[in-house]
Amino acid sequence: MEDDYFSIDAILAENQKVGCRFKVDITDMGHLGGGGERDITKSNTLQLPLWMVYTVVLSDWADMIMPPAFGSKVRNALSAEPCSVRLASLVGAGGLWYGFGRTIMEMLDPRLDDKKKDMSDLLTNTFRKRLYEVIDQAQHFAALGPAGGVGPAGDSAQSFREGLDGTERELFALAQEGSKRMKRWYEEGEKVRR
Repeated sequence: MEDDYFSIDAILAENQKVGCRFKVDITDMGHLGGGGERDITKSNTLQLPLWMVYTVVLSDWADMIMPPAFGSKVRNALSAEPCSVRLASLVGAGGLWYGFGRTIMEMLDPRLDDKKKDMSDLLTNTFRKRLYEVIDQAQHFAALGPAGGVGPAGDSAQSFREGLDGTERELFALAQEGSKRMKRWYEEGEKVRR
């Protein structure tokens, strides 16, 4: 994710579980799978935190399995209607879908440039297509004023925000604040002209 050691977002993104299919037998490490097995045997599949997957995959002990958050079902839904997909529910840890995807993309085998490009295109296109809706909704709910958080409009605003990725939520808040400031500036200018 970010190259900052102290970044909470990076820590949360790297704690996501990713499936690994082992290529070799590893003795006395069966506890990683959380079961009662003593050893990891060849072709075992385990869910490991992303920070551990780095070592396992780079040591060529296992192959990473693409997480469901970036599988064909999600890709098809994003291709059909990107704004209808609740990215926050695809990954835990505050819904950091873009950061998790970037980390996964960086871990893909360098010999698989097509897969890296596909992942990059997925993240970029999804962000671009959803950005318009995020800004539009932020300005709409900012225009409702203080009452925007109460009633049916407030419920839809809350529902919309809950489906956003963490990055999108930050942009939503910035756009909403910018819209409120613009409205205040305009209203103050109207008072001066009168």
